[in-house]
Amino acid sequence: MTTTTTKRPLSAWKATIAVAMSNYIEAGAIIALATSLTLWQESFGFSDGVVGVIAALSANAFGSAIGAAIGGPLCDRLGRKFIYTYDLIVFMVGALLVAFSANVAMLLAGVILMGIAVGAGVPASWTYIAEEAPSEHRAAHVGTAQLAWSIGPAVGFLLAVVVGPLGLWGSRLIFLHLFVIAAVTWWVRRGLPESRRWKEQRAAATSAGERISFFSGLAGLLRERKNWTALLFLLGVYGLWNTVAGQAGIFQPRVYDASGLHDPVQQNLLQVLVWTLTAAATYFGFMRYGDRVSRRWLYFGGAALGVVAWAVLIYAPPGLGSLLFFAVAWGVSAGLGAQAFYGLWTAELFATRYRASAQGVLFMLARVMVGLLSLVFPILLAQTGLAVLGLIILALLVAALVIGTVWAPRTEGKSLEEIEQERYGANVPLSTPVPPNL
Repeated sequence: MTTTTTKRPLSAWKATIAVAMSNYIEAGAIIALATSLTLWQESFGFSDGVVGVIAALSANAFGSAIGAAIGGPLCDRLGRKFIYTYDLIVFMVGALLVAFSANVAMLLAGVILMGIAVGAGVPASWTYIAEEAPSEHRAAHVGTAQLAWSIGPAVGFLLAVVVGPLGLWGSRLIFLHLFVIAAVTWWVRRGLPESRRWKEQRAAATSAGERISFFSGLAGLLRERKNWTALLFLLGVYGLWNTVAGQAGIFQPRVYDASGLHDPVQQNLLQVLVWTLTAAATYFGFMRYGDRVSRRWLYFGGAALGVVAWAVLIYAPPGLGSLLFFAVAWGVSAGLGAQAFYGLWTAELFATRYRASAQGVLFMLARVMVGLLSLVFPILLAQTGLAVLGLIILALLVAALVIGTVWAPRTEGKSLEEIEQERYGANVPLSTPVPPNL
């Protein structure tokens, strides 16, 4: 007698955590590069201009923009699980190239591969988590991705402190740690089921005789006028905020240096405090209350705190007090702020058939915005100082605050199908029967 065994699907929360690890790996890749850029620059002897190019082509900017442009439409065309079969393999190859880089060409190739993998995986993760989450706890589940994204930098900066005495070899070890985390995550994800909502939508499209191509999701997304207003809203919320956060993610040690904190160990420890508080604010703030209170005012509180944090860092008298205030305020703000709401609202405001394509377009545009500023950020910081550059930072943050507060959608507690019906009315793209909440 022969017996067969069937791999058990992961439970809802285990699946959420497995998928959310994309965000840990993304943030870890950015921070690993941020804490090592100066060391790579000293070892390989390249200029500040090359620093900006490497940063711009990394997971922080253009690299992930390329991945998002490819991964988003593929996620709608072939399924959410398809991305998880391949994205981390590409990431692991890139991590190994960086870890064993012998010259700037190897370093750049590895950084680009990691960026592409991150760009493909992160939109898929936000989409999958939201689609599989119970309607009444969607913010809590989506917040898990933000939590992982916060833990990544906290661990990355702490590792930078621990391996600091090893110099560049210590940085190589951090990239090897990302390789190991990616390998374990890829192994766990093999048990993920496909998104139930995507399968139902695809069945409806097949029954209707629709011909589905790589560009079907993008075409449907751009054809509907309501989607354009949602795209502009989310680009205003996330794109503007992330242009600042992206510079902070990869250039914050240089910002601290410009504000008077020169010791690399102290800079990294301050960043550990920032990201630990971001993780705490995500868990105790966004995940606990994102489904229970007005999201408009929760967003406003986080965004306003971020504006105050940067204003103090830029214009208050330099010293320990202003640095600690910035670390606390910016850390809490990031936990309650634009990225968590972006992941939530992007999943809610677009129909299932092109939800991942919308994620890909928005993530791509947001990373392009980061990349454009990254090309000149280190040069502007060195030539004009933090006070002048601070005007750009504050303008971006204030604009994101106003846009998110004024036009925040009221979607809490509603199923994705109910939101689709409200937004599209009788023209819901290939409507499917409303499934029960998990």
